[in-house]
Amino acid sequence: MIRPLTTSLLLALSLASMASAESAFTGRWALTIPGGGAGWLGVEEKDGSFSSSVLWGGGSVVPTTSTKVEGDTLTVIREQKNKEGKVTIETITAKAEGDALRLSTSKKNAEGKAIGQPAEFTGKRIPAIPAKPDLSKVKFGAPIQLLNGKDLTGWRLLKEADNGWSVVDGILQNRVSKEKGKHFGNLRTDAEFEDFNLKTEVRTQENSNSGIYLRGIYEVQVMESFGKPLDSHHMGALYSRITPSVNAEKPIGEWQTLDITLVDRHLTVILNGKTIIDNQPVLGCTGGAMTSDEFKPGPIYLQGDHTNVDYRNMVLRPVVK
Repeated sequence: MIRPLTTSLLLALSLASMASAESAFTGRWALTIPGGGAGWLGVEEKDGSFSSSVLWGGGSVVPTTSTKVEGDTLTVIREQKNKEGKVTIETITAKAEGDALRLSTSKKNAEGKAIGQPAEFTGKRIPAIPAKPDLSKVKFGAPIQLLNGKDLTGWRLLKEADNGWSVVDGILQNRVSKEKGKHFGNLRTDAEFEDFNLKTEVRTQENSNSGIYLRGIYEVQVMESFGKPLDSHHMGALYSRITPSVNAEKPIGEWQTLDITLVDRHLTVILNGKTIIDNQPVLGCTGGAMTSDEFKPGPIYLQGDHTNVDYRNMVLRPVVK
């Protein structure tokens, strides 16, 4: 004889089903946003409530306005305000298929009028961060001189743009202008790398804002921030993700040393002899990444589309696996 399900059992099964649907979205997702750019979505759940943060191409990782899970659908709302103060409300919906997401996005203004056309894009779950590596046991290969002190051999612009990069007196320098119609480019190595140690010297100029992208994915910030409070957007930070533990900048115009180690998605940054990021996990790509795929080799690329900056003595030692 088959007995009917009790109300309490039905409720338990319903809650279990709901929890199963909800847990399908929690975690970190690498996004390929409309247009092919790199994005990132992090979804958290606490006491039945959801929150999320997102990276959309350039800029920083920022919290979203709202996050809801209803049945098999995740809905995330982003609100953005432009320089004129006009608000854009973007609605992102997602459905999970195992470790993949199918997403769509649509936008409207504050009055509810649609902006542009809806678009579809994809996401992929990012595997859990591995255990912190024991850097004392990591083996590094022979040093590779990335700068020859003569010219840009071994480097090229990331994409077509005005070129502000040149080698002068052994120094790789970027010089940009505010001339109308000029759009200066980022510079990348021809070679691509996986995990490594990278040592270089950098000299900031007035209001310098540059960065060193590791594998074209993670930006270690290069900025004129001497005397400013600790911030995830200042010198030596992993841009918008990891704030340095101490201030170690030198004043403008002085050469500064950066010693950067990337192993198993863990980052160490030593600035001017002080460890400011100590073997910390990296949770995803940063703004301006070439791709959101953290498991493929990529170049070193130097941000050059913002301001003037100088580099010299750049040496990389790949991890031997």
